Amino acid sequence: MSAIATTTSRPDRAESLRHLLERTAHGDRAAYADLYEEIAPTVHGIALRVLRDAWQAEEVAQEALLEVWRSAPSYRPERGSAAAWVGTIAHRRAVDRVRSVRARTEREERVVRADRTATAPTAEPVADEVERSMEAARVRRALAALGRAQCEALVLAYYGGYSQSRIAALLDVPLGTVKSRMRDGLLRLRAAFDEA
Repeated sequence: MSAIATTTSRPDRAESLRHLLERTAHGDRAAYADLYEEIAPTVHGIALRVLRDAWQAEEVAQEALLEVWRSAPSYRPERGSAAAWVGTIAHRRAVDRVRSVRARTEREERVVRADRTATAPTAEPVADEVERSMEAARVRRALAALGRAQCEALVLAYYGGYSQSRIAALLDVPLGTVKSRMRDGLLRLRAAFDEA
């Protein structure tokens, strides 16, 4: 059960959150567990309002709550309440995800436009064009079925032309993580095409 009873007044709740956050900043896992229980619904709600997608909101909420644990030592009560500080982290993470998804979509659209432009001068038979279009749709569906992290790594590599080390730098994750995401994503794509 949370260290903060649901019947506490607003000032008491604010003080309790501040106290839990300060204890968390000193590595107190029990305090973080209580803080997590208290703020997780709010963090998820913020992410859901920004993203309007339950799966992505859940993922962003987890990322934000992990950032709370890691960044707790940087919290300064004189700059605002603990709830506002946590809410800012959650909102920033959600907005970053929206920008990331938008950028990925724009990259994919540029690649599709470039493909169309590159093939426009040749007069291909209608059957070839239909087959290529169907294959592209099949690839898009298979990519959409992957997890966001796997899809992002594969799109950056194959559509964006980035190396694995460049992708790791762009996404701010270890190189091994990028390699794992790409390997797992390719295996899932292969399985999806084998089933079709």
